[in-house]
Amino acid sequence: MAEEEGVAGGQEQLANGGDSDPQVAVISQYVKDLSFENPNAPAVYQWQGQPKMEVQFNIGAQKVGDDVHEVTIQIQVSAKSDESTFFQIELAYAGLFALRNIPEEQLQPFLLAEAPRILFPFARRIVSDAAVDGGFAPLMLDPIDFGSLYMARAAQAQAETSGGQVGDTIGQA
Repeated sequence: MAEEEGVAGGQEQLANGGDSDPQVAVISQYVKDLSFENPNAPAVYQWQGQPKMEVQFNIGAQKVGDDVHEVTIQIQVSAKSDESTFFQIELAYAGLFALRNIPEEQLQPFLLAEAPRILFPFARRIVSDAAVDGGFAPLMLDPIDFGSLYMARAAQAQAETSGGQVGDTIGQA
């Protein structure tokens, strides 16, 4: 009985905002938009050779409520040959994250690096399944180091802000 009271008391403290430790929770994950185009079916299934794959990613985040943020990964895949398009896949996959007591300087790194890392395996599976359901081989996207991408973008933004003077070696041979 004493143990139960201790647990309930701890939950009440969290509910009343008494805890100042950083807290993160995934509320939900969902497909916002999914498109598969197979413009040359059924002829495409008789084509020889492998298509050239082009994959593009975009990550967005927005605040949707008190301590709640939506993070969206947009993935665009084009499979083309010299003649024409095999298929195209577009996916917008999102997650709602409850973030509490996160320091302001850590909010953007979490939303643009850690949250996409959490979402990516699920988005990757959806893209693969869409290719298979379209009659093609599974498309397994390579893992992405979202942390490194975030750091590179932050360094690029800092270089642009400072006029390219701080550690900028872009374009130099």
